[in-house]
Amino acid sequence: MANVWIKKSLIRTGALRLASRFTGSGVVIIMYHSVMSDPASAQTTLGGIIHSTEVFRGQMEVIARHFHAVSLDDVLSFLKGDKTLPPRSVVVTFDDGYADNYQAANDILSPLGIPGVFYVAVDCVDKQRLPWPSLLRHAFLTSKKERWTEAEGPVWPLSSTQQRIQAFDRASEYCGKLSGIPQDQFVESLQQQLGTESPRPSQRLMMTWDEVRGLARNGHTVGSHTMTHPNMAYIPENDARTELVESKRRLEQELGSPIVHFSYPCPALQPHWVERTVSASRQIGYQTAVTTNGGIVRRQDDPLSLRRIRPTKTVDGLRWNLECAFLGRAV
Repeated sequence: MANVWIKKSLIRTGALRLASRFTGSGVVIIMYHSVMSDPASAQTTLGGIIHSTEVFRGQMEVIARHFHAVSLDDVLSFLKGDKTLPPRSVVVTFDDGYADNYQAANDILSPLGIPGVFYVAVDCVDKQRLPWPSLLRHAFLTSKKERWTEAEGPVWPLSSTQQRIQAFDRASEYCGKLSGIPQDQFVESLQQQLGTESPRPSQRLMMTWDEVRGLARNGHTVGSHTMTHPNMAYIPENDARTELVESKRRLEQELGSPIVHFSYPCPALQPHWVERTVSASRQIGYQTAVTTNGGIVRRQDDPLSLRRIRPTKTVDGLRWNLECAFLGRAV
């Protein structure tokens, strides 16, 4: 409790804002996924990547009031040395392409004048199917089986939620190394092992192409999050290029405009990007790429391996993390 009081006092007095003036200019990119009025309704699929609508609205009001929301194109100009960003600049990004990005997040961002960046996992929108981590999570959390045997032999008990999450994490390490058809085959095989089917939510969970186009019309940025959400550092080089090229092509086909921004999936294992993927993204025509490595973005950083911070589940928590990030502290 005392720790919370100290944090609030430091923020209220403006001490952190003053201190950040001496750490050099930079921008903080925040990574979101989903915004729902009832996060509990999708716990077996999306789990902890959901933010409640109430909390997200409060966090965006904090950004609008105490920081400067900028676009990713502004950041690119800053990194090239062509533009100076206002102090305490922030970029709001979303990964995957969930329907609530348009239905909820857009309705909060637009009135506040906050330009969002929405990275779309193209295959998930095309097929109206959740990304594979959600399919595996649902399989492990809803299965009536008592154990799961992985391909290399070890047996994982499924007697508790904790054990099920541990098994899910292990299965994700396998699936993260796959893309395209082999990835689909792994998911289907695991569902058969566990005696489950893909979730059938009461409401649509992925955006339609009309909604993706709607985001662009509303002044937001749309970028690629690959075709099938693999760990780009672990799949073969040719497969990685296919993910980069085909997702860019499909997005440009649907939106009718160049796609130059990319987000690396981080479904399982580290690293989730390497120098060869940075080089490939540059050759293919991407101008920025964001990672899940934490920290502030400085002018000298490579635009194709930008850091982001994860938001907390509270309004005050995000404010604290942003203040710390601008001080150059890891969050």
